[in-house]
Amino acid sequence: MGAGAVGQMAVASAWLKGASRVICIDKYDYRLSLVAENCNGEVLNYTSSDIQETLKEATGGRGPDVCIDAVGMEANSQGLQDVYDKVKQQLKLESDRPAVLRQALTNCRKGGTVSIVGVYSGLVDKFPVGVMINKSLTIKSGMVHAQKYIPTLLDHVQKGDIDPTYLKTHEFILDHGNYVYELFAEHRDSCLRAVFVP
Repeated sequence: MGAGAVGQMAVASAWLKGASRVICIDKYDYRLSLVAENCNGEVLNYTSSDIQETLKEATGGRGPDVCIDAVGMEANSQGLQDVYDKVKQQLKLESDRPAVLRQALTNCRKGGTVSIVGVYSGLVDKFPVGVMINKSLTIKSGMVHAQKYIPTLLDHVQKGDIDPTYLKTHEFILDHGNYVYELFAEHRDSCLRAVFVP
C-alpha cells in the first residue's frame, strides 16, 4: 500500500523474496504506471476501486498473505474516515493519519503478516487491535537497519536484480531545495524522487 519510492522498492523486494503475485495500491496514476512498467506489479487506484472487495476477489476470498504499509502518517483515504483523521490531526488529538495501517490490518488474511515501513511519529486513533488479535496477525515494523541491509541491497543493484535508477524523476541544484520539496509534497510534475547536484 503506497506507490512512492519506498512502496516501489517494496514491490521489487517482494519479487526477490519469492512472491507469486504483488498488488500495489495508491491514488496517483503516475506512480502506479511506474510500478506497472518497472516493477511488474499489478496496480489498484483506491479512488476508483473497492480495495477490500478487489483484494478478496484476487485472493480467493481470504485476503493477501502480506500487507505492507509503505505510506505512514500522511495517509489519505476517502469519505468520513479521511475527514475524521484530518480533523483529529488538525486539533492535535492525533499526530498521524493511520488509514493505510487500518486497511492493511483489515485486508490481510488470517495468520498473515502486516509490515509497517511507512513512518509514524506518534499517536493514532481507531487502531483495530481486535482485528489484529482475532486474525492472529504478525506485525513487523521499523526503520531500515541500514548498516545491516545496505550491503545486501547494493549487491542486488550491482547484480541487476533491482534497478532503482528510474525512481529519479527530477534533478536540481541545491539552491532549489524548498521548491523541490513543495513539488514532491504536492505531487506536481509527477515528482517521485529528486536528486540534487552541486
